[in-house]
Amino acid sequence: MLPRFVGRLSLADVVTASNASLGFVAVVVAMQDVELAARLILLAGIADGLDGVVARYSGGSKVGPYLDSLADVASFSVAPAVLVYATVTSNWETVLSEPTLRTAVVLALPALFVAMGVIRLGMYTAYDTADTFTEGVPTTLAATILAAAVLCDVTDPALLLTGTAVFVYLMVSTVRYPDLLARDALLMGVVHALAVLFPYSWGRTFPWAILTLALAYLLGGPWFYWRGGRVVTEWYGNA
Repeated sequence: MLPRFVGRLSLADVVTASNASLGFVAVVVAMQDVELAARLILLAGIADGLDGVVARYSGGSKVGPYLDSLADVASFSVAPAVLVYATVTSNWETVLSEPTLRTAVVLALPALFVAMGVIRLGMYTAYDTADTFTEGVPTTLAATILAAAVLCDVTDPALLLTGTAVFVYLMVSTVRYPDLLARDALLMGVVHALAVLFPYSWGRTFPWAILTLALAYLLGGPWFYWRGGRVVTEWYGNA
């Protein structure tokens, strides 16, 4: 007897499932090697961008949008939250051995990040029907910034926790983020790939590049990103 998904899933759905698997591996690896976990999260971002491209050229399925949001929970909600927790506790070694208010913050902020990420993804699937923008910071963007920061060795616990707290709010805000144009999505994909493959080359140039581009979109996208022309793909402007 064949599994019930045979004949119902598309090639794009397979790419989406690989995104979820990468999120799981990133979680497992994070407790031992935060920089490798950060690279895996960025790799999941590439898979997240590719599934939309594959769906456009080879066709999607009815379950595609739901699978996409479910996969993003693993890769861009749980995985970055664990990455932040692992990075912070590696710098603050007494967080768990000597429970304090700081311990509660270190646990609560990543937990809230996961909760708001799940809510944001559910709201996106149910209500974000526009073709050119989405409301709230996409989980992909939040995860990319946190992962790139770790790869850039920006690992000050207070800074990481502050960034996490900001995303906890922004992911469920009503700020509109436009979808990227094809040329910009391609650029982001290339820089993502270079950051994954060559994270330490030329003074961590590629992680710094992806962090700079992602922060520029985070801070300026809703107000300054050029929305003319045809929007043909989504990289950050989605779930």
